[in-house]
Amino acid sequence: MTAKRVFISADHGLAIVYFLQSDVVDTLLAGGAEVVLLTDDSLKEKITQRFGRPGLTIEGLRLKEARRYLQQEQTSQQWWLDFFRRAGPSRRMNLETVDNYVNWVEFEAPSKRKAIFPLVKATLGVLRRSKAARRKLIDLQKRFTPHIYGDLFERYQPDLVVASTAGWRLDRYLLREAAARGITTGAIVLGWDNPSSHALPGAQIDYISCWSEAQRQELVEGSDWAPERIHVGGIPSYDGYFENRWLMPRADYFKLHNLDPQRKLLGYACSFVTYSPNIQNIAALARMVASDRLAQPSQLLVRLHPNHFTGVKRWANERQQIRALVNEHPHVHLVEPAPLGGELGYYSGEDMPEKSSMMAHSDVFLTVYSTMVVEACIHETPIVSAVINSPSGWPGEYSLPLTEIGGWPTHSRFRESGAGKVAAGEAQLLQAINAYLQDPNLDRQAQRVFVKQECTYTDGSAGRCTGQYLLSIA
Repeated sequence: MTAKRVFISADHGLAIVYFLQSDVVDTLLAGGAEVVLLTDDSLKEKITQRFGRPGLTIEGLRLKEARRYLQQEQTSQQWWLDFFRRAGPSRRMNLETVDNYVNWVEFEAPSKRKAIFPLVKATLGVLRRSKAARRKLIDLQKRFTPHIYGDLFERYQPDLVVASTAGWRLDRYLLREAAARGITTGAIVLGWDNPSSHALPGAQIDYISCWSEAQRQELVEGSDWAPERIHVGGIPSYDGYFENRWLMPRADYFKLHNLDPQRKLLGYACSFVTYSPNIQNIAALARMVASDRLAQPSQLLVRLHPNHFTGVKRWANERQQIRALVNEHPHVHLVEPAPLGGELGYYSGEDMPEKSSMMAHSDVFLTVYSTMVVEACIHETPIVSAVINSPSGWPGEYSLPLTEIGGWPTHSRFRESGAGKVAAGEAQLLQAINAYLQDPNLDRQAQRVFVKQECTYTDGSAGRCTGQYLLSIA
């Protein structure tokens, strides 16, 4: 029997974790498949050195060529197709996330585009009501298939092409080319909010593997996926959390960041920076720590967001503000995400021991509804979602008050689960933190239920389960 060959597109640092730092690829290899992983060309050698094994080949994903095609080939038409893909899911799904995306695009649109937005919204109304219109939109995307990967398809003759999104990024071109060649295509859901925020597929895709029944419902109701084409496989990226694979000893972690072992640790992970500053949350926490207003002497460790390093001026400015605030306040410390490099940036598997240890060793963990609320629940660390509104937002840019995002699908599930607390002001924040400092087990059972709801597999088996599924469709 000829070995099956699987292409995997890993265009994101967390995709490296999903496929290579879990059992997904090992399960494929053990099942007799050959795997060709396509990733950032500049990192091929580094990834081969770290993860290379018999049966696994690393090739370049040609992201520069893909981006060039996006920017040079009927750019406006491609932009509008992608906008309607993202903004036009069925109204059967909770649309708060995509509605905020539409408002953002309208707010920042140039005058000519803004003038046609009544027509744009009418078109969205049709898409959200008509399955036939959504199918037509997906079909229209085929015309933008650049054939960047022809030589790779000819050389390897894959039986299955799997991407780390449903064509929501530049992987759309690889998936479209595979579909045009009649090759089976698959996708995995990498991010917690992806089905509710990215909506319709960017290519014809045969199968998809998601985290949970909640995501499965979003894919069926929002994006018209046939239920039998969806696999609920958990989230392999988190297997290492469940198995404590990345966890540093507490003493080592405290020493790494010059933390005081006699003080309680508040961990704060910046989040939602695309829509809102985080500095107001951090400043409130720094004041509490410095003034010893908390129930027990505490210290604060702030983790910057990967977007703080992308070169966008407002995010870079906030990064500098946070660094200055850390320097001005006693018992406030900073951790910066470790980059993998190249196009894969600061969402990196290099960072998993840092993330896991920060969540595990914090006495209270705080963020803005980040995916890390799920990750912190896995570590059974008390969680507070801090949603203090910024007094200024992002000046001149689209911003959202943090108190208005509680209805987003993932945020709603966290709030309804009772797995953590939500604080909309400094007094509420102080009260929530003190409640957990006095009783860390306050919401422990709700956390366990929430983790099972969102992750499905809680025994470290999601990678094996997903790998076996990919073998079955190859």
